[in-house]
Amino acid sequence: MESLIKFVQDEFVATKDFPEFSAGDTITVFYEIKEGQKTRTQFFRGVVIQKRGSGSSQTFTIRKMSGTVGVERIFPVNLPAIQKIEVNKRGKVRRARIYYFRGLTGKKARIKEAKR
Repeated sequence: MESLIKFVQDEFVATKDFPEFSAGDTITVFYEIKEGQKTRTQFFRGVVIQKRGSGSSQTFTIRKMSGTVGVERIFPVNLPAIQKIEVNKRGKVRRARIYYFRGLTGKKARIKEAKR
């Protein structure tokens, strides 16, 4: 049954070409928002906390600080509303999922930039 689901996802779900990114990277996601009859492009810039899943069901979580409140958003990779993804900064972290980042504030919340 799983092979049938994987076959259908591979054949019929269109995949977009986005740059490679991982946990710790700072990225900007540009996506479309529909408000009534109008559509506009909005962006969400933050640090990637995790990438989860594989294939067409892959998702990634981004965290940003809005004032003093932390805001997280989960994006599916093949979401039709996503227009483009820009990698602003490559981060050097030692884990694939940086949940500890939620508890850090101030200078502790900085991630060193990787030399790739």
